[in-house]
Amino acid sequence: MTTTMALRRTMPLMRFPLLMWGAFSLEAVAMATYFLRDDFSAAARYYLYIAHLTPIWFIPDGFGFICLFLFIYRCIIQNRSIIALVVLLWIFLSLGIGYLFLGNVTALASSFKMILPVFIGFSFCDSETAAYRKLLFLISILFYASIFGVVLSAYWKAPWLNYTYEAFGVQRKAGRLWWAGSEQRLSGFCEDSTIVSLFILVSFVMTSIRRNVWWCLVCGGIALYALKLTTSKTTMGVLALYLIALLVIRAMPEKMRFPTLRMLAAWSYATILVPIFLILVFGGVSVGQKAFLFSLVDRINNSWQKPFIFMWQLMPIGYITGCGVGCFNYPQNQFSNLTSYWVPVDNFYLVTYLMFGVPFIIFIFFVVRATLLTTDVYKLSLTFVLNIFSVTVADYGPASGLLLMSFIFSGVFSRRASFVFQGGRTKRRYALHPGAAQGVPGMGGATPRLNESG
Repeated sequence: MTTTMALRRTMPLMRFPLLMWGAFSLEAVAMATYFLRDDFSAAARYYLYIAHLTPIWFIPDGFGFICLFLFIYRCIIQNRSIIALVVLLWIFLSLGIGYLFLGNVTALASSFKMILPVFIGFSFCDSETAAYRKLLFLISILFYASIFGVVLSAYWKAPWLNYTYEAFGVQRKAGRLWWAGSEQRLSGFCEDSTIVSLFILVSFVMTSIRRNVWWCLVCGGIALYALKLTTSKTTMGVLALYLIALLVIRAMPEKMRFPTLRMLAAWSYATILVPIFLILVFGGVSVGQKAFLFSLVDRINNSWQKPFIFMWQLMPIGYITGCGVGCFNYPQNQFSNLTSYWVPVDNFYLVTYLMFGVPFIIFIFFVVRATLLTTDVYKLSLTFVLNIFSVTVADYGPASGLLLMSFIFSGVFSRRASFVFQGGRTKRRYALHPGAAQGVPGMGGATPRLNESG
């Protein structure tokens, strides 16, 4: 009895150093800080600036830096992933190439800060998202908060709208007042409408997995209405497509649901070819600036083509090596002498290829293969949604967009994927991750199910 009481008294002290690695895992805390900052970015920037507490804004970046070492430990040392080692080396090599391309130390620092969220997403390599209950609860709260913010901004002019401040010698706006035709692009608590639409989409997807069909239909309809207020046609279409897929999958026999989801996730990588197809078919087409498809046509004729023309002029070898982290991204636009060559590349895969070159194409090949080994319903659902979403969005602003993309890629560094890619044969013990059935009950004890009722 005395021994038991002594253990109980000492347990909290023994567990404290592991707090961030146990019940509050480091990668989950890091993701939460980014999500909270970016989902309330306009309000946070405004109030932190006027309160002279701007350094608080960079706390998530500190977590991103710490997760760099977590990625090294978890993916390279523990899982012995050769792909993880090569990716890490290429990221730092690309930072060097980016410095040579942009020619500015400030741009290099900005590029390093920009790339930090990938290490948070990568750190989820062996995780089953269903086990992060506190994080999922926070994401569900962000779903309701994002919708509330958008609806509120339709009736209330927030003090941060068009509020200008200076950071690192650059003039910024806490919240941007944008218009699409005669409609204001409502952004809620975020800096702009694209950011809040991303959070509505992603938080709905991650919450819907634990909810029943009626919740999905009702809240999905409300989410579509909020997205209409943001005038984000792309996000509305993606959310509607996800709702259709969700209803179709849940109508299937239970044993077919998970394989169908994984198939959809794997095939969603075919959207990488969409810009090439659209350029070949519709390149040169002209429409009026007020036309419904003006933004898409502008991407086809300008956003997706001009960076490659500029690459040929500035750095032809970049077609193979990439022009480095930060090129044709906001570090080039804000801190480089090559601002005149900057073009907003509104496609995640195009802008990432421009930065990392052919090695990124090889990396995506392994990512697609790893998707066929993934058992995490959350990662597969987000893969399907984000790949479609990323056709017309770069996902590097806000930082949470890049974090989410690295999150869906993280399976390529998993213990199972590393075992298979490095010559091992898939054995029964690798059929499912040990935690695959935790949080999301199994289909007959074998695979996760998709219709768990909240």
